[in-house]
Amino acid sequence: MTTGDGSAEQAVAAWRRAASARERARGAEEAAKRYEQKAADTGNDVYLQIAALLHTTAGCHRSSARLQEAFAHNLTGWQRGHGTRPRFMTGVAEACGTSSAALTLVDADHSQLAVAASNEPARAAQDLEFMLGEGPTRDATSGCRLVRASHEAIEQRWPCYGPALTALGIHEVAAVPLDTTGRCFGALAVFDPRPGLVGTQAFTDIVGALTRTVLLDPDADPELYGGTEHRDVVQQAAGVVSVHIGRRVDDALALIKARAFTLGVPLETFARGIVAGDLKLTPEGPS
Repeated sequence: MTTGDGSAEQAVAAWRRAASARERARGAEEAAKRYEQKAADTGNDVYLQIAALLHTTAGCHRSSARLQEAFAHNLTGWQRGHGTRPRFMTGVAEACGTSSAALTLVDADHSQLAVAASNEPARAAQDLEFMLGEGPTRDATSGCRLVRASHEAIEQRWPCYGPALTALGIHEVAAVPLDTTGRCFGALAVFDPRPGLVGTQAFTDIVGALTRTVLLDPDADPELYGGTEHRDVVQQAAGVVSVHIGRRVDDALALIKARAFTLGVPLETFARGIVAGDLKLTPEGPS
């Protein structure tokens, strides 16, 4: 298999980032031990609080290393001809004991800016939120809190989104905000996660790794090795429809979302049809 797509370089970068994260974890643990010794020597509990924060930081770095290593390992296997090209979020999903997980970045109004998904069901779930304006990611980012629902509670909590989500075969969802310095910039959603995972330190470390190193570290690749998809084509389609029907872009975007959902067509596919001129959209319907 050729590597002209840059996969070899991505694997090298992932291994390098993993090694750096491992080294930073070791440094944080060593510093924590020093503060624990200071606490023992002085009886000052403040040193224990600092040590606890350093242990948490070390856990985030270790989790980041594992995610980078998983991606590099999967990518190396794919280069040797095994399976389909891996996504970074595949490793995140695996760490959560599921095959479906999605990371969504949002703007100040909690609207989706970009999505990175582990597989098609996860991507479809985020498309549903974008089209319907309700769901766990929106609740997690707007409330800046963990959101969980399973089975019947999914449909009760989100009357439009819930039935569509369960129709995908998903029976449980958890979404946790990604925030730094008091600003929520996205959320991690996991679908049918491993029982008992959500709320554990392992899950917290995964979220911390995504927030503090995978996305925001100076050496980070916020595009997740090409796995992040922006809503550019949808916004472009909204501009086309806005001109065609003589209404605001926001109105055109709402019309596109509604039509795609009603027709059961993937949002990106529907938008590409509009941009390509294969599909004309009016308030009455597509033509």
